[in-house]
Amino acid sequence: MKSLWYNFIRLIIKIGLFFYTKRIKVSGKNNIPKKGAVLFAINHPNGLIDPLIATTNIIRDNHYLVRAASFKKPLVKKILGSLNLMPIYRIRDGASQLGKNQEIFESCFDIFNRGETLMIFPEGSHNRKRTIRPLSKGFTRIVFGALQKYPDLDIKIIPVGLTYQNVSYYPAKVSLNFGKPISANDFYNPEKPNISAIQLKNEVSCQLKNLTVHIPDDENYESTLIKLNNAQVDFTNVELVNKMILSGNISEKKIEKSNLLKPLFYLILFNSIIPFLIWKNVSKKIDEIEFIDTFRFTFSKAALPVFYSLQTYFISLFLGWNIARIYFLISVLIILIYTKLSITNTEA
Repeated sequence: MKSLWYNFIRLIIKIGLFFYTKRIKVSGKNNIPKKGAVLFAINHPNGLIDPLIATTNIIRDNHYLVRAASFKKPLVKKILGSLNLMPIYRIRDGASQLGKNQEIFESCFDIFNRGETLMIFPEGSHNRKRTIRPLSKGFTRIVFGALQKYPDLDIKIIPVGLTYQNVSYYPAKVSLNFGKPISANDFYNPEKPNISAIQLKNEVSCQLKNLTVHIPDDENYESTLIKLNNAQVDFTNVELVNKMILSGNISEKKIEKSNLLKPLFYLILFNSIIPFLIWKNVSKKIDEIEFIDTFRFTFSKAALPVFYSLQTYFISLFLGWNIARIYFLISVLIILIYTKLSITNTEA
């Protein structure tokens, strides 16, 4: 029953992302083992929409570690738990809370022992910067702890690179690249746990730097990013952009393309004026740009179907159901056309 609920919600989210994203380019799905214990280690540029994009493109049911602050309200905690989400406590949650992580880690060990999968963001926090940040040791502690408790386990780690053309921009254009499986067993040495953890982190980090656009976080970061933005590169073409960064051979400045479908966008706004005004008010309260996509997607997924259904009903009262149905179909169609065909420029 829980699996049916999980897959139903995943399907609803996948449909929502189809209307929200211009394109999600996925590669390397054949690297995902069809069975057995797997940990997906994903970079984290864009808030809670990152796990939504990742999990809707993974056939297997996932478990997730999410920051504990999301579990404060009892009802929310119950809903999140039903979708395989588990809280992870950080030092900012209070030093007294960190002891609760051991219980969560034990749950993760058992997840692996059952041959299931776990998704984690080893950078520890979200950040739109186009660089792979130092990885925390939390994921190595989990996989090595599982191997210590269950010595016969075989755990595979799949690094996953997420790259957005422009974080917080609608429609989103994304690449999702699954790396080669890494055997945690090959790195596990109980006599040298620190060295084992460093070696495993380095291996995962090395793959992530090839699976997403990685600009070294040094004194040249800003100038390199400006050059790439000026060249209007397609950041979702990860391999090509990384070659440009390594070689320093970045194209000259290009004129930003005009979005010829902009009038269609204003038509969508006019047709959705009440949800749009509500969103404008809500968006002002979002402090972190990495959460813009998360809240906009969630709000749109909840508000627009209800609003269009209500408008359809009111139109039917005056013009009949035939006209009302045509209105509803056209409303959905213009959103789909704009989402799939409009131009997504790079960051300003």
